[in-house]
Amino acid sequence: MTGLHTIDFNYELPTQLIAQHPSERREGSRLLIYGRESGTIRHERFSGLAGELNSGDLLIVNNSRVIPARLRGTRPGTGSAVEIFLLEELHENEWWTLLRPSKRFPQGAFIDLLRLDGSHAGIRAEVMEKTVTGECRIRFHHHTNLLGLLDAYGEVPLPPYIKRLAGPTAAEDQERYQTVYAKVLGAVAAPTAGLHFTTEHLDALQKQGIQVAPVTLHVGAGTFAPVKSATLEGHIMHEERYFLPQETLKAIQTCRSQGGRVVAVGTTSLRVLESAAEIGLEQAAGRWLRTRLFVYPPRKFAVVDALLTNFHLPQSTLLMLVSAFFTPGRSEGREKCLETYHQAVKEQYRFFSYGDAMFIS
Repeated sequence: MTGLHTIDFNYELPTQLIAQHPSERREGSRLLIYGRESGTIRHERFSGLAGELNSGDLLIVNNSRVIPARLRGTRPGTGSAVEIFLLEELHENEWWTLLRPSKRFPQGAFIDLLRLDGSHAGIRAEVMEKTVTGECRIRFHHHTNLLGLLDAYGEVPLPPYIKRLAGPTAAEDQERYQTVYAKVLGAVAAPTAGLHFTTEHLDALQKQGIQVAPVTLHVGAGTFAPVKSATLEGHIMHEERYFLPQETLKAIQTCRSQGGRVVAVGTTSLRVLESAAEIGLEQAAGRWLRTRLFVYPPRKFAVVDALLTNFHLPQSTLLMLVSAFFTPGRSEGREKCLETYHQAVKEQYRFFSYGDAMFIS
């Protein structure tokens, strides 16, 4: 028992510091650098990250790609509007989803899918199952795999704190709400720490002797879900799928043998590595697995030596994870993390998905 309460991870954030748009250039954001041994804070540009890394270090990046997961439809007969939010593909044309409004769509109900211009797409969805927690298993009756049609029918599901009008995703968001190395379709939210990198930046780091290796964790809608329990022990973490490639395992082993640091790019990459470590990296590598890993103080870390991350929502599981990383194995990480966030607010850093970054080493 930690004795920590959800309210312990609250902080005041002026709404004007919530980034509504990405920086003009990916690498143009700011970078707060926190040294765990010294407890010092420095302020740089993200392009200065190279100066914080050493030859032999290994960057672990999450190559999950965001799908246009928000679909619009109508109910046959009544024409009433419905929103379909795709969560996870079970089989071709069969998905776990969230429906809005869900109460009007019992098992056996149908939905006619709309194109982005509001015209009928000629695809009918059927509610096959509903869970007690509100998820709906939907079958799309169509001869083509829906996954290949999402660019024509779906909207990129930006986080709720980024305000956009309903309709086709803006070109800015289509490009900038994906990392440059995003490959594996399946996420409904971007691994945002990686949004700051350009291909040129990564190439320059590799020429400096810094290696880059991928993992995959498909970020689910639960990443934005609030912690509803009063205590951390009472929170049930959302489940996400992850994959640790054999080649990445070898890269980690080489990095370790040469005295380099394993640097997680984002909380999702960290959760892959620490989840895999719980069952053994060798046993986890090369197969799709699921994790409900909930990281909070005073957790120790088995794999990750340094963390690159954005600034996270008050009382969120991501903020709790970062707090643990400030002082691994000790309980004062919360205080140190919130002190650092207070400095970031004072220095007018931009927060959340399109905001600035922090490097903890």
